[in-house]
Amino acid sequence: MTISVALFDLDGTLVDSLDDLTDAVNHMLTGFGRQQLQAAQVRQMVGKGARNLIQQALGSHAPDEIQRGLAAFTEFNTLHIADKSRLYPGVRELLQQLADSGMRLAVISNKQEVLSRLIMRELGIDAFFERIVGGDTFPELKPSPLPLLKVIDEFGCTPANAVMVGDSINDILAGQRAGITTIGCSWGYGNRAELGEAGFLANSCSDIIKILGQLGLKLS
Repeated sequence: MTISVALFDLDGTLVDSLDDLTDAVNHMLTGFGRQQLQAAQVRQMVGKGARNLIQQALGSHAPDEIQRGLAAFTEFNTLHIADKSRLYPGVRELLQQLADSGMRLAVISNKQEVLSRLIMRELGIDAFFERIVGGDTFPELKPSPLPLLKVIDEFGCTPANAVMVGDSINDILAGQRAGITTIGCSWGYGNRAELGEAGFLANSCSDIIKILGQLGLKLS
């Protein structure tokens, strides 16, 4: 088996964006006269896309409320996409090492594609990736395997040649359903129980390098 493609989740894997997401959620809630949420509460809500986040934060299933909340959240988050967001330790070095070794990289996030591209550009990592996929790029989002399989097909490789790296059950399930080796990242927003089914567990970016080496990647 030769691993030639690495698919990365974004929020909670490459980028710690929780504080900016919390600010955007609370801005939205203020417009509804609702109580503010703590970052720990928002952390439990992220990972399944912005619409799901807004629905949970509002505690509402009313389509008009969710649409209005989503618009307010998106507008604020766009203007403050990286006020507080930062790369996790070792991310830039990891991406550089993988790129130098010829690994093809893609991001597959459940965040809207436009916001994914924006935060990656602001944090200076967008150029590492051949493909940036958001939760609205394809008809389905993680834990569906569809986005992963679409990107793999675009790259002209097979699931056996790819690895999915992420911090939540959505990433692990998507990888498993696509037949892709999975690496769970313990530093993100998911908990250890969510990562129990991952093929490998990484506690740092250097662990990802070691795991990929075990999988046959020759690192320069």
